[in-house]
Amino acid sequence: MTPERLQRINQMLDHRQPDLTVCMEGVHKNHNLAAVVRTCDAIGVSDVHAVWKNEQMRVSGGSAAGSQNWVNVHNYSQTKDAIGELKKQGMQVLVTNLSESAIDFREVDYTKPTAIILGQEKFGASETALELADQDIIIPMVGMVQSLNVSVACSVVLYEAQRQRQLAGMYDKATINEAERQRILFEGGHPIFAKACQRKGLPYPHIDQEGQIIASDDWWQKMQMNQEAWQDLDE
Repeated sequence: MTPERLQRINQMLDHRQPDLTVCMEGVHKNHNLAAVVRTCDAIGVSDVHAVWKNEQMRVSGGSAAGSQNWVNVHNYSQTKDAIGELKKQGMQVLVTNLSESAIDFREVDYTKPTAIILGQEKFGASETALELADQDIIIPMVGMVQSLNVSVACSVVLYEAQRQRQLAGMYDKATINEAERQRILFEGGHPIFAKACQRKGLPYPHIDQEGQIIASDDWWQKMQMNQEAWQDLDE
């Protein structure tokens, strides 16, 4: 891993917001799925949640532009399970929904641990999501249409969350845990070896402050490559 790549990955990780997330409930159009993940990466969201109505659906390339490699996607088949997990993490759960009880999305305090539910493109959030969420939010509209594209709505709300968190200094200190930092440094900085570890069932080694792999001789033997050969490949 070059010093430049190490610096870029660490800088990205220093700005991650583990307690800010979105939950896509039944979002099924690939370009929307990918665009949401891409926005999450840009905002500093480290994890997104997705309730799949179709087991064949998954986040892939396209508009994600590789963002899915840097954002963890947690999959569920039931909305109640996804929201239960978010509340277990102490998050306030918001849902985009046009209702009498909905408030302007800018009135929310996003410096609190927050999860934003994005409903399906045509029908919106499910009754289960509306019942279990803590608050409905709306994006004010003055035109003829009543809603934005789901990925656009995601961007609008998340950038408000980013604005509030920046003002509160929440991007000024790293909050991601060390185990997650190590995982991403290894997978992002040494992808060939990460895939080999996954294939061989080997534990990930430690990555030092220079971005180098620190591993035992036994690890290298199981990798079937010595350290000198690895350094030549890595350069």
